[in-house]
Amino acid sequence: MSLRFLTAGESHGRALVGILEGLPAGLALTAEDIQRDLLRRKKGHGRGNRQKIEGDKVELLAGVRRGRTLGSPLALLIENLDFKNWRDVMGAEPSDAPSPRRVDVPRPGHADLVGRLKYGFDDMRNVLERASARETAMRVALGAAARRLLDECGVAVASRVVAIGGVEDPEPLAVAVAELNARVDRDPVRCAGAEASARMVARVDEAKRAGDTLGGVFEVLVDGLPPGLGSYAQWDRRLEAPLSAALMSLNAVKGVEVGLGFTAARLPGSGAHDAYEPRGRRVVYRSNRSGGLDGGMSTGQTLVLRAAMKPLATLMKPLDSVDLRTMKPAKAHVERSDACAVPAAAVIGESLVALVLANALLEKFGGDSMGELLPRVRAWRR
Repeated sequence: MSLRFLTAGESHGRALVGILEGLPAGLALTAEDIQRDLLRRKKGHGRGNRQKIEGDKVELLAGVRRGRTLGSPLALLIENLDFKNWRDVMGAEPSDAPSPRRVDVPRPGHADLVGRLKYGFDDMRNVLERASARETAMRVALGAAARRLLDECGVAVASRVVAIGGVEDPEPLAVAVAELNARVDRDPVRCAGAEASARMVARVDEAKRAGDTLGGVFEVLVDGLPPGLGSYAQWDRRLEAPLSAALMSLNAVKGVEVGLGFTAARLPGSGAHDAYEPRGRRVVYRSNRSGGLDGGMSTGQTLVLRAAMKPLATLMKPLDSVDLRTMKPAKAHVERSDACAVPAAAVIGESLVALVLANALLEKFGGDSMGELLPRVRAWRR
């Protein structure tokens, strides 16, 4: 059994739609469970005005009856409240009128230019509406459903921001993963260290005044994973592969590492690996340099993933570009955007990781219902 999902919708279109197939029957799931993560995604110092417009209210269309999943596909809907202001631009009805809000000048670093070349569009509005990170609201919603499955199986997923605009947080993780979100969600940039948070906020404000944008690094942590998820037997079954793919699929993410990641490449083997020692009838790890994955499989330790997000491509003081109608130099198109979206990206990253891990858990333990799945997971833990 495995999870599959699809999303549809444009940034200023009528709505976002999502389908998640493969959830076992009998999982307790409400709109409130999903709404919680959608509201977390909207927060973070540096977000733009779009977050004030959109309510991101989710509607359960199918796959749930009386608060329990049916085993059939889960279907979700999130209306775009701003569509009322964009109906003439993004409406589906045919029209011979000139396209409003046409985009002819691509933004360096965005999908605009390459998407135009790929699909042969005249108006790059057709590209940027789907390439926009607005779509990630639905991935968060679907990930929240996967998180509910992980919750029932004793798996906790959380995240924190560890760097923004070159300001790093040296604060070691001082709370359990299950308690981390409650702590960092209160911080304006979802940072664990108060001093680093203040410096990050100042950096974001400085960039916003300059019409610039900032990227950074976020960390996703997972506790309670059973050992043995994933496999070494085939390249595409190694758990690092789908986890990295999921995080790299997130808009503006340009790098992913597990555990020590790139730091391990600079160390000798004695400093890069985790020694074992006996504890009764069990073998335990002295450290977690591998980040909870060895040989493509979960080790049972805390899973540690980091993703590097580049600065967003829409600048209020735009870079040089080319007007594709005249082929003359022009300043890049300006679209409503954020000065920094790293805190939101961390929440989205949690959701993407939850989808991958819920799938890995179902592949290992199977079961069409929670009544079948949970006893198998509990037996493995014993």
